[in-house]
Amino acid sequence: MKIHHLLLLGIVGAFGVSGCDTNDGPAEEMGEALDETGENVQDAARDAGNAVEDACEDAKEGVDADDTDC
Repeated sequence: MKIHHLLLLGIVGAFGVSGCDTNDGPAEEMGEALDETGENVQDAARDAGNAVEDACEDAKEGVDADDTDC
């Protein structure tokens, strides 16, 4: 009887794994593209903010300011 249970468990497991769809549909692909675009925008904004901060600190150092933090 245990052999039958193991066989049934193996068959159910095989169907469960084969039921997982590895091909993303158009909505999933669009969602992933939006996520990636959002991450790229965040990275660009962070880079721009760092560049502004660096320019501000360089300007303060150029005029010998006491506080060079921006």
